[in-house]
Amino acid sequence: MFIAIALFVIAGLAEIGGGYLVWLWLREAMPLWYGIVGGIILIAYGVIPTLQNFPSFGRVYAAYGGVFIILAVLWGWLIDKKAPDLYDWIGAAVCIIGIAIMLYAPRGS
Repeated sequence: MFIAIALFVIAGLAEIGGGYLVWLWLREAMPLWYGIVGGIILIAYGVIPTLQNFPSFGRVYAAYGGVFIILAVLWGWLIDKKAPDLYDWIGAAVCIIGIAIMLYAPRGS
């Protein structure tokens, strides 16, 4: 379980970090190399989730979506300095519950 969570977090940081660098390049007039590095990181993001041991692509990406939401809230708080409100925290908690249900619910197959 630790490896699964670590891969989700690494993928999330790659997606958010790469996207953030592209955002800075295009929206904040940062140098071109921000966009290039961001693009390379986004390519790595595309590979990282394939390292998961779960057999279902859809289930892995659905669960990853919940992790992404949590990481995006934390990124906004720590990097963009936009403090999450009560509803952000409730939404993040719902995502954690959803991730656990999707990945670890007992199934027949």
